Amino acid sequence: MTVFHRNEKKEPLPDSLKGGVVAIGNFDGVHRGHQSVLNRALEIAESRGLPALVLSFEPHPRTVFRPDQPVFRLSPAPMKARLLEALGFKAVIEYPFDLDFSGRSADEFIQSVLKDWLHVSHVVTGFDFHFGKGREGGPAFLMAAGEANGFGVSLVDAFRDENAAVISSSRIRQLLADGDVAEVAGLLGYRYTVEGEVIKGAQLGRTLGYPTANMALPPESALKPGIYAVRLRRPDGMLHDGVASFGFRPTVTENGEALLETFVFDFTGDLYGEVCSVSFFGFLREEMKFSGLEPLVEQMKTDEAEARALLAGVKPLGELDAKIAF
Repeated sequence: MTVFHRNEKKEPLPDSLKGGVVAIGNFDGVHRGHQSVLNRALEIAESRGLPALVLSFEPHPRTVFRPDQPVFRLSPAPMKARLLEALGFKAVIEYPFDLDFSGRSADEFIQSVLKDWLHVSHVVTGFDFHFGKGREGGPAFLMAAGEANGFGVSLVDAFRDENAAVISSSRIRQLLADGDVAEVAGLLGYRYTVEGEVIKGAQLGRTLGYPTANMALPPESALKPGIYAVRLRRPDGMLHDGVASFGFRPTVTENGEALLETFVFDFTGDLYGEVCSVSFFGFLREEMKFSGLEPLVEQMKTDEAEARALLAGVKPLGELDAKIAF
């Protein structure tokens, strides 16, 4: 899939992608609610023989308006692109969002982005999508603009889960803060997954018989510290089950920075420098401080056994989960 970063030079879009069906939104997490919008765009594109594209915004608008409170991203741009590709989109356009862009009129967005640059034939978005200075562009504005400029518009209602509750990114963030990755998977439609470069840690795990692949998650990550059953994917696509600790390692350090440390089952080798992904299948226990290394190792053996048992019976939640975590 092609990822475009449009800048002020307004580089032309390839002719093969012009006149497509465009899903517009931030889509942080690409959860089941987002997928109701995205799948509608894919269906329309397929029925008309047109390319399906996603128009998103980087960085997250909330981070631009409140830089001192960066939002906990469920799917940073590279992960989001990977999810959108797995769904079937041909390209994602990561439009730069800044204060200047937020101050432009809704009509300018329609004319300069949707009409003159993308040459859209159809737009699909959520029923509550707003755009332009002061959020002046809403559903009625978009529908009228489509009629005036020759493109269709489909607005998709809020998607609700089996308990009739609306699925939202903020709801999923709170569940991750609670460590409930099983509930999160049900709302996402796939196992929650993070991605990062494997870095060197203190290498204490090697001496304990539990070498780990370490990743530094973004500081705004609100994932609950604890022990998780996980699956790690290497850049070559190889999958490995494992058990991961996310947190601050209170037994061996004080005031340390949060790290995700994954012990990969039945693997010997060097992962340093590789950009790997880790999918979370289950929360095993909270992070604890032990009286020494011996009780820590005994608990790690128990964690490993529990993770192996949990992962032995897992099955894909659906097609997207199968592509991401299986």
